[in-house]
Formats: sequence, structure tokens, C-alpha cells
Amino acid sequence: MGLLTVGLAALAAGTASVAIAPVALGVAGFTAAGITAGSYAAGMMSATAVANGGAVAAGGTVAVLQSAGAAGMASSVMAAIGAGGAAVGAGATALAAALI
Repeated sequence: MGLLTVGLAALAAGTASVAIAPVALGVAGFTAAGITAGSYAAGMMSATAVANGGAVAAGGTVAVLQSAGAAGMASSVMAAIGAGGAAVGAGATALAAALI
């Protein structure tokens, strides 16, 4: 496998991660209407509230994910997600090339 293959894999993985991120938030239960009852997000919120004496702190993981699920993600966040996905794709492709 050459550099072109690694580059194409990185491009594909980066693009896919940007497309999947908003969908994954919705599936987890972080929606524009709020946290979906009985979802993974509801479980996270419950565990966070129990750990913090009944409160969910602003700026915490649950709050940030709910904000992203409700209002969408900033372009800078989407760029970071794409870069992370590209790095994973390139690394996985290079590792596969080394093992094969």
C-alpha cells in the first residue's frame, strides 16, 4: 500500500466521521427536543446528577453533548472530528499495510 492509499483512507475516514457525528448524538439521545427518556443520554444524565448531588454541571460532558445535539456543532468542532477521523483512518491503513 502506498501513500495514495493511506491518503484516500484518511480522507474517507475523516469525511465519514463528520457525517456520522451528528447522527451518533441523536442515536445516543441528545436531540433538539432534549434528552430522550430511556436513552444512553438519559443514563449519563442520571449518573452525573447522582454523582453531583442532583445537579448536572454547566460545561460538563452531558451538558456539552446536549448542547451539540440541540444546536448542532460548530465548524471548528466538526473540523476537529474530521481531523481525528482522518488520523484514525490513516493509522489503521498504515497498520494494516505493515501487518499484511
